[in-house]
Amino acid sequence: MKFGVSTFVTDDGIGPAALGRALEERGFDSLFLAEHSHIPVSRESPWPGGPELPRHYYRTLDPFVALAAAATVTERLLVGTGIALIIQRDPIHLAKEVASLDLVSGGRAILGVGAGWNREEMRNHGTEPKTRMRLLRERVLAIKQLWTEEEAEFHGEFVDFDPVFSYPKPVQQPNPPVYIGGSGPTTFDRVVEFGDGWMPILGRGTDNFPEQVAELRERAGRRVPVTVFGAVPKPEIVADLEAAGADHVLFNLPTEPEAETLTRLDGIATLIK
Repeated sequence: MKFGVSTFVTDDGIGPAALGRALEERGFDSLFLAEHSHIPVSRESPWPGGPELPRHYYRTLDPFVALAAAATVTERLLVGTGIALIIQRDPIHLAKEVASLDLVSGGRAILGVGAGWNREEMRNHGTEPKTRMRLLRERVLAIKQLWTEEEAEFHGEFVDFDPVFSYPKPVQQPNPPVYIGGSGPTTFDRVVEFGDGWMPILGRGTDNFPEQVAELRERAGRRVPVTVFGAVPKPEIVADLEAAGADHVLFNLPTEPEAETLTRLDGIATLIK
């Protein structure tokens, strides 16, 4: 089983290059970064994690810029989004960003995607919350076309473009893995149709995790990779996740200054030795 961290890189915490280097030095396999383009001042959407939205949600760096910084100072660290709000991003630009990250990193990019929860934020991008799942589907399918076809085209309800050249192509073939976030009633439909892995947040809809993993793999007819997002770094949790069939555990890393982060990573690293 592989181990990494999921975190928010901000302008008042440890920098992405220092974090990437520290993770690889301690034997972690991956770094997954969250994103929010902005947070509207007037918020109506409830945050799934509690009544108060933490400070780091307001201050995230662009994940692809931050992951590129981490990739350039590491050799083995997987660099991924957890999650990219694909419903708020232009698919042609996003295909180029991820392919560029994959090229810069030598084939280490992972695109974790989700539809998000902040309806005010997505509306600022022109996204209708009620149709965001259909939009997510089309954008993933379109991005995969842009990655894999010499002359890519896509014609859907929300995404529509005639044949185009899109470069660079990713290093990973046929494409960088696309992990589908969430654990709702239709999540497995998306994983089976257009995902390369499942990435649920531990504790949010994962009460029957072993059964869910088995169900997903049975439905897909293949061993779908499962990455658990936001795990608490405790030995018993790691043991339970491994027994359930998880392939990759991402420990939740609070956003803190460099010195505090390095100390915290030293403690978490004892679980992966």
